Amino acid sequence: MATRKAMNLKMLSEALGLSQTTVSRALNGFPEVAEKTRARVVEAAERLNYRPSPSAASLATGKSRMIGHVVSLSEHIMINPHFADFIAGAGEIYAQSGYDILLRLAPLEEQERIYLNLAEDQRVDGVVVHGPLTGDSRIGILNALGMPFVVHGRCDEEGADYCWMDVNNRRAFHRATKFLLDLGHERIALINGLETMNFAERRRQGYEAALAEAGVALDERLLHSADMVEPYGYQATRALMELDEPPTAILVASVLPAMGVTRALVDLGLRAGEDVSVIAFDDCLSFLQSGYKGSAPDIPYFTAVRSSIREAGKRVAQLLLERIETPDGPPLSELWEADFVIGQTTALPRRR
Repeated sequence: MATRKAMNLKMLSEALGLSQTTVSRALNGFPEVAEKTRARVVEAAERLNYRPSPSAASLATGKSRMIGHVVSLSEHIMINPHFADFIAGAGEIYAQSGYDILLRLAPLEEQERIYLNLAEDQRVDGVVVHGPLTGDSRIGILNALGMPFVVHGRCDEEGADYCWMDVNNRRAFHRATKFLLDLGHERIALINGLETMNFAERRRQGYEAALAEAGVALDERLLHSADMVEPYGYQATRALMELDEPPTAILVASVLPAMGVTRALVDLGLRAGEDVSVIAFDDCLSFLQSGYKGSAPDIPYFTAVRSSIREAGKRVAQLLLERIETPDGPPLSELWEADFVIGQTTALPRRR
């Protein structure tokens, strides 16, 4: 059986008796093409099953229809559901607007070169900056290149000269710590993310501020910082519970290490909530939505500060596409407040 030959731009233009330039401009909505001609071209394209190639569309519009995501190399990055859910949300918005994703994995020190290459080759129309550090040098590089970009997070307090979307991490962890203090806990541990990352630094600031306001001295032995994976939560909890004065409550930067926290407590013959209170930051990870629940059907397992990272991915993508369309407009920024949800893992401190 003979296969039908794909219709390309040249064949479509010949069938219509128009130049390739006119056909391309008609299909891409250029205003100088007469409406009657545009309608004729669109009708023929649909009837003849014409599908433009990405390279042809790029030439016609001056855009690559590609968004760059340059991600710091990590042994966990490609299996980390935080990253996967963010990309899933962003990808949904890109697909609706006809954009694809170009992913680059590289150590932080190599990312400047990658951004320069992407700008010189015009491979992408814009980029998302992941994992911002405090005073991140990537911001100045991208501003100098004139490439549209949005930061997932912030690099400084104001963020006045770049586009960003962030969660109010300081307030979220201040609120969680104050909740535990109000229950009567004073030995409160923090199992944080990597504090070279700005979000983790802000979470620690919120935690420390709440302790200071309550007149509770900071104990450095109760503080841990590392990549947010399950084994880290387990190991940190085992170390914490071996202290002469172990914590009565643990504040955790993600549900993933929080799962390690609860596993460690079980191995020690303890229960989250009953023996040690636990509050986690919940990114509403998709692979946990039908799984990690408690026994009560209407009460979530973890008491948590909650903000969907998938929804954040969607919003960052929307902000970036807006920036691409209006690159000379004022920088856009959004600060989201996290929800506080009381679950089964917090209670009054058990007197020892």
